[in-house]
Amino acid sequence: MRRVTLTDIFLHPITQKYLKRSGVAHAIATAYHAYRLALLYGVNVDLATKAALLHDIGHYEWYSNGTWDYETYKQNDIHAIKGAERAHKLLIRLGEHPQHAKEIALAILLHTDSYLPEGELKRKPLQTIVKLADEADEEPGGKHHYRQIDDELALKKVQQLDRMVEQQMKRDALDQIS
Repeated sequence: MRRVTLTDIFLHPITQKYLKRSGVAHAIATAYHAYRLALLYGVNVDLATKAALLHDIGHYEWYSNGTWDYETYKQNDIHAIKGAERAHKLLIRLGEHPQHAKEIALAILLHTDSYLPEGELKRKPLQTIVKLADEADEEPGGKHHYRQIDDELALKKVQQLDRMVEQQMKRDALDQIS
């Protein structure tokens, strides 16, 4: 049983503020990629889509002379740290199960290693799904953050993904009974 839906998350003013900063179209596309990858790898689709939708809510606006400065962003950004904290707080406020909120926040924290020292990072399956989903939607120079989507269409896509997640969770529950 889901306590919080993607629609609940998407419509919250905090989400709207930060998704508009980091790219609504990218967040939704990443959530769809996460759904597909979660099915493929047997990861919880509810947690994967929530983490993917929220994965960039920690972005800071790195502008130089009125345009996005991708190189400065790459050198100085810690958006995954800030995003994990924002997502956790938001999910708890919305009533998400605390353990799920923590798992989602950790997946957001580890969706990129751009802020970490060099070396290999061992990710759990949910964390890997969010990283791969983000990478599946990336465009050179951070252009994926600037794709536009109409507000009404964005909401419809989130609601559609909610229905897909609900259906999959029902199938998963039936499989556990069998």
